[in-house]
Amino acid sequence: MSFLSVDQDLARDSYYAATAQRDARFAPLDGSSDCDVAVVGGGLAGLTAALDLARLGHQVTLLEAKQVGWGASGRNGGQAIHGLACDQSVIEDQLGLDDARRVWSMSLEALELLQTRMQQFQIDAEWRQGYIGVATNARKGAELMQWADRMAQVYQAEFTRIPAADMPRWVASPRYHSGLYDPQSGHLHPLKYALGIARAAAAAGVRIHEETPVTALETGPVITLRTARGTLRAKKVLLAGNVYLQGVAEHLERRIMPVGTYIVCSEAMDPALADSLIPTRSAVCDTNFVLDYLRTTNDHRMLYGGRVSYSTVTPPNLAESMRRRMVQTFPQLKDVKVQYAWGGFVDITMNRAPDFGRLRDNLYYLQGFSGHGLALTGLAGRLVAEAMNGDASRFDVFARLKHHDFPGGRLLRTPALVLGMAWYRLRDLLG
Repeated sequence: MSFLSVDQDLARDSYYAATAQRDARFAPLDGSSDCDVAVVGGGLAGLTAALDLARLGHQVTLLEAKQVGWGASGRNGGQAIHGLACDQSVIEDQLGLDDARRVWSMSLEALELLQTRMQQFQIDAEWRQGYIGVATNARKGAELMQWADRMAQVYQAEFTRIPAADMPRWVASPRYHSGLYDPQSGHLHPLKYALGIARAAAAAGVRIHEETPVTALETGPVITLRTARGTLRAKKVLLAGNVYLQGVAEHLERRIMPVGTYIVCSEAMDPALADSLIPTRSAVCDTNFVLDYLRTTNDHRMLYGGRVSYSTVTPPNLAESMRRRMVQTFPQLKDVKVQYAWGGFVDITMNRAPDFGRLRDNLYYLQGFSGHGLALTGLAGRLVAEAMNGDASRFDVFARLKHHDFPGGRLLRTPALVLGMAWYRLRDLLG
């Protein structure tokens, strides 16, 4: 079974798809067309870039191989969190402390921008404020507090510290030792948000074409994008397809790896039970390398994510194995059934830092959000729109980050990563 076939199967039983109304459908590209900027990819990075570019006066056409919000943008855990997938030390080592501070500040701007767009474009995406990062044992708790100390000293980032004695009042689980609370971060319904941004982009004049995979790209002063039923010519192009570019830019694809991640959502619970599990109704994520993330939804369900697959093979008995994981964390849910189980693929880089840049003066790309993209994609869309409009000062901070190909090529990189992740899982288990 191909990678895309596996992903198609994983998308079928999504809580988000079952609870978000697709009011608008966009016809495939048919025939020849021209524009100022072409965007490839209808996830949040591509949609927000298209929206901002249109509002800046550019004629924009967006091509999406499936439907807008179909990939990770509409299937993720719904957690919008400060920072990047990598630690700030990765950014400091490459860019220096001053620019690392700029990157951290922009990650906080990403959270503000997400909320501003929801208000500006009247998107009801079920936003809830609050995020709790939790440690699973005392050693990891000490490491988390050391991280918080440095973030306060170097980045003036302040979090509420949750000692072990207070942890049950924040997350009623025997798994967690201690944690940090961030009121700026939070969670939402990602597909409702993505569809809302698509509506705003269309209203701003963006021509959106769904079911239009790009089959070939020809560079030059004007770039030509070929599809099954048409041709699009653009002065500038943004590639925002992540793991779904499928041969359009192979040298980019070697720098990211599709990693499967999986989520279940329970049946609706008594609201009092949902309130007792996470009284603040915050998003929760542990600090393990192979992490679990969880939150309660507005309709009082437990949404629980975890497990990863570096082989693109879906774990067997996905719903039941994830339900057992959920009950290990919350024994109170032993009689609560799982109603939805789904997954998808995120694009990770070797160092888990985002990979933004240019392949030519008129060919830009955004990728490598590494599972931490719900807020960051929206910032990336703004930064690349600024760059295409003539001010690349902020975009180029990220573009200076260096990235390496995954070793082993197509045949060897997957088994190598499977072995590597087995080691990290063992390390997490041993504490």
